[in-house]
Amino acid sequence: MQSSDRNLSQARLSELIEVALSDKVSFKAIKDEFGLKEIEVKTLMRKNLRSGSYTAWRKRIFRKGK
Repeated sequence: MQSSDRNLSQARLSELIEVALSDKVSFKAIKDEFGLKEIEVKTLMRKNLRSGSYTAWRKRIFRKGK
């Protein structure tokens, strides 16, 4: 897998994290907007969120079937 975070500016990375945390946007919409696969989004979120925040986010998206 490529290192997607190197291809995103800090502003775009912040925007991606905000969109993913909103729980209102699907992974398909994120792929259309940012060109990242679901696994790449999860990897970026893991790298950029605190451990507890990442775990809580994963539980929310799992429940919603995002």
